[in-house]
Amino acid sequence: MSEGKWDREVDVLIVGSGNGGLTAAICNWEMGARDILLIEKGDKVGGTSATSGGGIWIPNSHYAQAAGAEDSREAAKTYLMNTLFGEDVPEALIDTYLENGPKMLRFLHDCSDVRYESLEHYPDYYTNMEGARAGHRSLEPAPVMASELGPSWRNMTWTHHMMRMFNRIHFTQVEAHTLMVQLPGWKRLLAGMIWDYARDIPWRLKTSISRRLCCGSAGVARLYLSVLKREIPVELNTRMTRLIAEDNAVIGAEIVRGGCTERVRARKGVVLAAGGFEKNQALREQYLPAPTNTEWSAGNPLNEGDALTAGLALGARTRLMGDAWWTTTLVVPDEPTPRLAIMEKSFPGSCVVNRAGKRFANESQNYMAFQKALFKTHTAETPNAPAWHIFDARFRKNYMVGPMMTEAMKPDWQIPKKWFETGFVAKANTVRELAEQLGIDPEGLEQTITDMNAYAVSGKDEAFGRGDSAYDRYYADPSIKPNPCLAPIDQAPYYAMRIEAGDFGTLGGLDTDIHARVMHESGEALSGLYAIGNCAAAILPTYPGPGATLGPAMTMAYQAAKHMNQFQD
Repeated sequence: MSEGKWDREVDVLIVGSGNGGLTAAICNWEMGARDILLIEKGDKVGGTSATSGGGIWIPNSHYAQAAGAEDSREAAKTYLMNTLFGEDVPEALIDTYLENGPKMLRFLHDCSDVRYESLEHYPDYYTNMEGARAGHRSLEPAPVMASELGPSWRNMTWTHHMMRMFNRIHFTQVEAHTLMVQLPGWKRLLAGMIWDYARDIPWRLKTSISRRLCCGSAGVARLYLSVLKREIPVELNTRMTRLIAEDNAVIGAEIVRGGCTERVRARKGVVLAAGGFEKNQALREQYLPAPTNTEWSAGNPLNEGDALTAGLALGARTRLMGDAWWTTTLVVPDEPTPRLAIMEKSFPGSCVVNRAGKRFANESQNYMAFQKALFKTHTAETPNAPAWHIFDARFRKNYMVGPMMTEAMKPDWQIPKKWFETGFVAKANTVRELAEQLGIDPEGLEQTITDMNAYAVSGKDEAFGRGDSAYDRYYADPSIKPNPCLAPIDQAPYYAMRIEAGDFGTLGGLDTDIHARVMHESGEALSGLYAIGNCAAAILPTYPGPGATLGPAMTMAYQAAKHMNQFQD
């Protein structure tokens, strides 16, 4: 294609405005590529990154070192080699990640508004594996005021509504833990957050959303603020429709904005940071295990696999296409997107069962492993999807349960009638009656509850070992003895909440090398094309710790920028 046919030319074209895309913009700018264009398919900045918990899993960060954490790259690699055993992940990518993740974080800290806080008590997800650590490998973004963005705060995507109190007040992961389990000090924390929100009259005149941003919104806001300060253009409502290549070199892309098609030349490269394919039902049925449904996914509604299909059209190689970032979800009637069912099923005094009334996994293990166990034993004859979270009146009083909150916060009379009519929730005076309402085998459920009550007394889950690991006990109640993950289920009335085999994004995608370059089926790199985040095949597909998606996205954005600009760190 001759230069005369280009509508625009830039050094770097970035597709997607999540953590990966925004990091790519900042790093490229700092490394010398000042002519950058970032496009976003939606009308807001942030994508899946903004709606997420915002955490990043990066061992040996300078934040952890400053806190005095005991760790090493060798220990982290031992842990990863154990947890990733059998997965299709090149060892070179693991080494690259462990070496450059801390460098990326230090780089952003030194040159931008990006700030993170090391989580002392958030353990790796497989704490029984050699090399695991009980904290300081995961970090969450430091809260930031939306007003710092100036008028551009209106372009922000907010953190998922389940991570906002009353759908308005943002809270951190640490605060969420305290509130959900009602740990000591939770009432004072809650009162303080409500007071700070109520007295911020000037901000209330602008929006009902709290000025203080946390979790995914805070992570994106800090990156976006850094992009705004560099005056890097971010064009919303702009979709990439195809890549433009000569031989095995990508030289630009075709984009559509406001109904107009433009051809944009990218002199140094195109960075794909456009998310996965979780909202494309056809691709889900082609690649993912059954049952599968876009309606169960908590991913970004615009993640339809645009980057994947554009890469495949050029003969790109893929990896890990049969997998996703699994988590059971709550599809609440009339809510805009599913909730992640992560904490609730871990609390003591509850269990998760299938239609036979039987448990199929340890409810307190990490959400990725729990759902992989769901798929492992799921069959048409003995389906594990949907499943039901079973709990009693004591549990309802003591713990927040998704949209039901606690009994004090949302009494039974306030539960929408539609939730009962659609089978999303159920309530009964006996376990048998609860099972019959939902079409669950009554004998199976009664036996499961009998077993759970016995485990609560002994402190040992003889079926699945619930409470045996440090991670199991993270979302537990330390006041419960002898096992903080196990309490009786014996106080009427009894409740059930339906959960689905969902996800918060796909993890399979375009195969990349240590520079984030997309690989062709021939084994050669597609020059000028880079992929990061969920449109690229995952580096940490077993989810070894909280933030195993965003950490690699940002690190590989850093790697891509270094390669494009021949930058030496």
